[in-house]
Amino acid sequence: MKIGIVCYPTFGGSGVVATELGLELSKRGHEIHFITYSQPVRLELISNNVHYHEVNVPEYPLFHYQPYELALSSKLVDMVKLHKIEVLHVHYAIPHAYAAYMAKKMLQEEGINVPIVTTLHGTDITLVGNHPFYKPAVTFSINKSDAVTAVSKSLKDDTLRLFNIKNNIHVVPNFIDLEKYKHNGFPDCQRGMMAKEDEKIITHISNLRPVKRVQDVISVFYNIQKEMPAKLMFIGEGPEKEKVEAMCNELGILNKIVFFGKSNEIDKILCFSDLFLLPSQTESFGLAALEAMASGVPVISSNTGGIPEVNVHGVSGYLSNVGDVEDMSKNAIHILSDEKRLKQFKDAARKESLKFDLHSIVPKYEAIYQDTLSKCLVL
Repeated sequence: MKIGIVCYPTFGGSGVVATELGLELSKRGHEIHFITYSQPVRLELISNNVHYHEVNVPEYPLFHYQPYELALSSKLVDMVKLHKIEVLHVHYAIPHAYAAYMAKKMLQEEGINVPIVTTLHGTDITLVGNHPFYKPAVTFSINKSDAVTAVSKSLKDDTLRLFNIKNNIHVVPNFIDLEKYKHNGFPDCQRGMMAKEDEKIITHISNLRPVKRVQDVISVFYNIQKEMPAKLMFIGEGPEKEKVEAMCNELGILNKIVFFGKSNEIDKILCFSDLFLLPSQTESFGLAALEAMASGVPVISSNTGGIPEVNVHGVSGYLSNVGDVEDMSKNAIHILSDEKRLKQFKDAARKESLKFDLHSIVPKYEAIYQDTLSKCLVL
């Protein structure tokens, strides 16, 4: 199949999943066309089966905000016609599904009927989409898609609760390429580069938005390091970073924290780690937790959204109520304070991650493409 993929080309989970999906589909013989405003961050190799098409938005003094949806829909029309794209897979309801539907209607004027598969990732539903300004457009875009998927049962339930959805929503969880987390070519993980032999390594990865509750990460780590030697690996950039640095300085633990900023070497950093912290206010899935588990790193997380579908309480880590720093700290210390127990949690985390192997998940998308394409051809 010739598949067009529209996503946000950023470090966020939706962009990562969309890119990894496209790359795996290309390995399965499909021709993939990424259509977005810049090259996705994990799209490192363009090949005969993988193509990138940039959406340019001309600047006009007339527009206070440049009309990206208009530029995207026009680009989709051009790319479908030029490359004979058979299916459009858009990640996020707005603006992507909205723009794709506009493109579909324009193409139908020329006798071309291309199906739209829309994947919901979270903030397009629970945050942006539920805003009264956008809710009618989101509802319309979801209902006009030929197939809809959500990355967790929790997100599907939220969508059905918040919107008047007539479409069936398939739950297709996020996935991971487990081969990338075997740490091949990185001997013994060179743990000594990051910490002393007796120090436990704690890790957090996010875009440092308020929803990630990064101050809770610092509070939990502060409690951990009072009980044992420890280092915190802090990966990501975002609006909360200055507050985090100030908090670390006030607590006197700045020398125990390594700030990496944005990184394309998450797998290498995770291979150092003993524990992963994810105390988010909400997560539609928790891809960062899955990446940690695939590296054999147990997870201390909040019990919210789709996280419990990934992190199994008492097996791959522990779940606590949002904001319950004391419970998270107690659970973290419980795992880290006994080497035998820590190994058991590490082994279990890795085992749980096997459920989300891309070789099990990607065929579900292929089946949805084929089904929507078959129905489209009948029409």
